[in-house]
Amino acid sequence: MKKYIIKLICVLSAVLLILADQLSKAWISANLKGHENIVWIPGVFELEYLENRGAAFSSFTGKQAFLISISVLVVIFAIIEFVRIPDTKRYIPMHGAFALLIAGAIGNMIDRIAQGYVVDFFYFVPINFPRFNVADICVTLAVPVFIVLFFKVYSEEETAFLFSFKNK
Repeated sequence: MKKYIIKLICVLSAVLLILADQLSKAWISANLKGHENIVWIPGVFELEYLENRGAAFSSFTGKQAFLISISVLVVIFAIIEFVRIPDTKRYIPMHGAFALLIAGAIGNMIDRIAQGYVVDFFYFVPINFPRFNVADICVTLAVPVFIVLFFKVYSEEETAFLFSFKNK
């Protein structure tokens, strides 16, 4: 059991992030759909209900089957790689990054499958930034963590097990 504690903590964290994503979207849908935005910081930050029928920045609008297929492949691939990560302290950041990626992908995939769109709601007013949600935050945090890990923290030898499907 001790050997798998890192993975267990990351899986539980991913489940909690998915729950936070889904509960926040449910609350936003129930309270903001068809209503005024909730202004948290006037002129800076608001909650605004938006049905995103595409991907990031509304790209691939109307291509739900494609987006669901890509999401399923990303989740399967990420889970396979997550399982392969060594269960040592050295790889805790990598476990965490994969947990974030998986949680974000699953959170938005649930919306696409259940509703045909993703509910976005965080809105930064001054830069008119595209609306986003908790799942988007997870994926957005995972990407720079992966970049730092692969280019600054781990050597090539330490990550050779990833993305390699050769028999050992």
